[in-house]
Amino acid sequence: MNRLTCQLCPHHCSLAEGQTGRCRVRKHQDGALVSTVYGLPSAVHLDPIEKKPLFHMLPGSRILSLGTAGCNLRCAWCQNWTLSQRGVEEMEVVYRAPPETLIDRALENDCPSIALTYSEPVVFYEYSCDIAKLAKERGLRTVLVTAAYIEPEPLRALAPYVTAANVDLKGFEDAFYVEHCAAHLEPVKTAIKVLKSAGVWVELTNLLIPTLNDDQKKIAEMAKWIAGEVGPETPLHFSRFHPDHRTRNLPATPPQTLIDARKTAKDCGLQNVYIGNLRDLDGESTFCPKCNARVLQRNGYRIVENRLRDGCCPDCGQKIPGVWK
Repeated sequence: MNRLTCQLCPHHCSLAEGQTGRCRVRKHQDGALVSTVYGLPSAVHLDPIEKKPLFHMLPGSRILSLGTAGCNLRCAWCQNWTLSQRGVEEMEVVYRAPPETLIDRALENDCPSIALTYSEPVVFYEYSCDIAKLAKERGLRTVLVTAAYIEPEPLRALAPYVTAANVDLKGFEDAFYVEHCAAHLEPVKTAIKVLKSAGVWVELTNLLIPTLNDDQKKIAEMAKWIAGEVGPETPLHFSRFHPDHRTRNLPATPPQTLIDARKTAKDCGLQNVYIGNLRDLDGESTFCPKCNARVLQRNGYRIVENRLRDGCCPDCGQKIPGVWK
């Protein structure tokens, strides 16, 4: 029996004719691997860019966001599981949209950027590539919101067309990835470094789940790795967990856990550490790394005050890393 091995992500699914990979959307069809979701986003919305979350890119702007069915991870807490854990044939409503349609919609709504998000842009890779390339041609930025479970070669091919990425770093133990995500940690760490080396602006998100990945020692280990391997300026968003999908037995993350995690990460050398899904003035604000002035104040997804001047602190002139124009 002829089989094809998918080289897109580290799962390397070996597929017989008619079979679909773990992602549920890449199929061996007529002797070739094809995407069953190309041009078929199951969700398209206009979002504030802060929702991605991206705090160091075009603050206060809107971003056209889209995602298809499918994902190559199996996270037990996924809040988009009705989208990510289904194949295209299981979705009741499919919005047909070639890349040109999405670019036009972004421009019509004065969105300077497009986000490939909601499920996992890795699994709709060809669609992601074509959207990103056309967006760049027409003066728009592309953002990846991703778990970054992808092989380096296809990621390097996509990266020149991507302005920024928020990578969901699930935890910092391989055993955690294996047990709760059906994946491994090392390929994610490699992908983060590939994005950074390609000149993509990288922000990271870590959802803190009670009893599963909220140990402060492991948080410190993660923060030190980020500071040393990705850069101390790399924004890290600690996000509050809410019970969902297969983890409804766990409580929401205590606010103090997020506050402690932010302090731990800053003590380990990270300059821009944020708290998500919880109202916290300091945890939602951007501070100058030199004089500690508050240069961006947020309330949820809303910009309350933006004091940046050409991407610099107005008090001491320090450049704040990010994509500001």
